[in-house]
Amino acid sequence: MEVRRADVSAPGTFPGLDDVDVVVSAVGVSKGDGPGALAAGARRLAEARVRTVWLGALGAGPSKGAGGLIYSAVMRMLVGAELVEKAEADQIALDAGATVFHAPDLTDGPLGPERRTVPLADYPRPLLPPRISRATVAALMLDEAERAHPSAGVVIPLG
Repeated sequence: MEVRRADVSAPGTFPGLDDVDVVVSAVGVSKGDGPGALAAGARRLAEARVRTVWLGALGAGPSKGAGGLIYSAVMRMLVGAELVEKAEADQIALDAGATVFHAPDLTDGPLGPERRTVPLADYPRPLLPPRISRATVAALMLDEAERAHPSAGVVIPLG
């Protein structure tokens, strides 16, 4: 594994990916970033035509409402307008053939011992807002990157 950092808003700084089999992307938005960073990152990876494992958010785009009523309300309150861009970026990644992880609220907890992913269609809507550790999501994304036959579409990390 090799870590490559790039500023998705500055195409000239984006690294070449011709020598890469899979990109595990956790493009995020920092305070002070204007709108467009997520969609720009998805576009850069789509243009590179490299297999991508993309980190999205439960409750955005195709998984809207999948986290349950309480989770949906919290997402609208805390993430708000950014949900539209998250959905746009996810769709760009999906159109390019990426596996898109729609992770719920992330915690600093330990690696989940029974980690797994389920397709969005098989995800049971929870009563309470779902949470998962960053370590578990990272491990699942790496597991997906190593699969010979990647998952298609949106998956939900559990564990």
